[in-house]
Amino acid sequence: MSKWMVSMKKSDFDATAQKFGIKNITARLLTNRGIVTDEEIDRFLNGDASMMHDPYELADVEKGADIIKSEIERGSAIRVIGDYDVDGICSSYILVKGLRLFGADADYVLPDRVKDGYGLSDKLVDRAREDNRDVIITCDNGIAAASQVAHAIEMGMRVVVTDHHEVPFEEDASMGGEVKEILPPAGAVIDPKRRDDKSSFKEICGAVVAYKFLQVLADRMGRSDDEDVIDFFNEMLIFAGLATVCDVMELKDENRIIVKESLKRIAATSNRGLRALINVNGLDATSMSAYHYGFVIGPCLNATGRLDLASRALELFLCDNDNEAASIAGDLKDMNDSRKMLTQKGVDRASEIIDREAQKEGLPKVIVVYLDDAHESIAGIVAGRIKEKYYRPTIVLTRAEGGGVKGSARSIEKYDMFRNLSMVKDIFTKFGGHKMAAGLSLPEDRIDELKKRLNDNCSLDAEDFIPILHIDMVMPIGYADKQLIREFKLLEPFGNGNTKPVFAQKDVVLLSGRIMGKNRKCFKYKVRDESGVVMDMVYFGDPDRWHDHLISRYGQEALDRLYDNRGNGEIKVSIAYYPDINSYMGKETVQIIMNDFT
Repeated sequence: MSKWMVSMKKSDFDATAQKFGIKNITARLLTNRGIVTDEEIDRFLNGDASMMHDPYELADVEKGADIIKSEIERGSAIRVIGDYDVDGICSSYILVKGLRLFGADADYVLPDRVKDGYGLSDKLVDRAREDNRDVIITCDNGIAAASQVAHAIEMGMRVVVTDHHEVPFEEDASMGGEVKEILPPAGAVIDPKRRDDKSSFKEICGAVVAYKFLQVLADRMGRSDDEDVIDFFNEMLIFAGLATVCDVMELKDENRIIVKESLKRIAATSNRGLRALINVNGLDATSMSAYHYGFVIGPCLNATGRLDLASRALELFLCDNDNEAASIAGDLKDMNDSRKMLTQKGVDRASEIIDREAQKEGLPKVIVVYLDDAHESIAGIVAGRIKEKYYRPTIVLTRAEGGGVKGSARSIEKYDMFRNLSMVKDIFTKFGGHKMAAGLSLPEDRIDELKKRLNDNCSLDAEDFIPILHIDMVMPIGYADKQLIREFKLLEPFGNGNTKPVFAQKDVVLLSGRIMGKNRKCFKYKVRDESGVVMDMVYFGDPDRWHDHLISRYGQEALDRLYDNRGNGEIKVSIAYYPDINSYMGKETVQIIMNDFT
């Protein structure tokens, strides 16, 4: 059960509401999100693409653009090397389309997850040289590839790195332990995480870095005002927004603007492949949300990198034939359906191992679990699910083709995964990532050492393992009318860093209930608050935890009466909730979605 923390931020909510034509509750929600000045509020409510930050803020971006400009003018052959996830696919697509628009001889390679591993490798460098490519430009990778970039330079190629991951570092003992960045020796290294980068907002994904790089390249080539170039950047915002959501970037600052613009434009996309993927999933492009990006479109694209080749997804975006696009989109959806089954098996197996070991030694602070028979492509998804289940930093390892093991790490708020892995980097043959997620490779015989050293170094205490649910305010459910709920759309898109508002109400009475759904994990109730307002409440969650809570307080007979429609108002719960509008057969009614309970 989560620890509830109710926001108590102060502001003149009435003045804000009057100035911006919104309700007092909405003004309070903006304050809770740190949006307080008139400029910030206007940007949040009315921001558009014109308010994105200056791409020239990126370190080395001019240098990189000048290198690529000169190579295009020279007629050099350029290879884009991306990554096999959604961000890598989208950033590669943006770069390839943009470079070709500017007259470049540009092709691409996305690594095979199993054979090549993550990012730039010596093998990919050698392949580029064999294919007579003169220049390599990376996207969504490269910052941790110092030796591979050096190898490319030795082979006579020029390299430009565009990435957004954390910069590798080492502590310099001769300088009192000062952290020293390790940058690859490329002609230009464009990454907002560099210490000397001047970006106003650094938490952007690889696709946005690629987008900004091309903005500078267009400017250096004198093409910024060309109609076809303007159209290109308008269209590419769709893919930058898709990547931002799927790479779980915080929807703050310009990220929120990019995703908002992406969702606004997607219905008019000219991309045949994206339209086909929307259609095959039965989505309405005119009413898409960040949820559809993160949990429908994104997983279909990710499935190619997990079970096939990510280049298949890039081919979909580059496809100029409707029939072919429909065929590829169908394949991607089928692969994603297959991936779901593999993932559930992996989660079940990992849980079994963790629970068995926890019975002997207790649950470790940092979970490291080795699934020797699982496909390595699902490690990241399984790690995310296990992290949510146990609320512990989690690393899931699988057997790697060619020897050793590979893994994916997912973290909780109080644990910086990248920094803690950096403290034991001598164990790894390769690693990289962020505070909340990372990828790594190591010899199989060092798994136990990894477990021990991470847990020995871990300073988390019991309080850190209790998830925190941030409550925006205590609000009677009767306050949630249709007008207010519709106004909440001003706060969208919702996602990481800009979650849906969460409200709390004490002593909500459960009058009657029913269990729905094939898996019987959906619950619908008639509820009443202290003022006598009655409405529907829906809960999607853990049925055992929910029912155990009710039985422990009111007994099995009271629970039976509730589901037999014989409830007498004896069951009361304090709820965390979000109000919503339910549309059914042309009729709209307000309902509340319960997130948590006490």
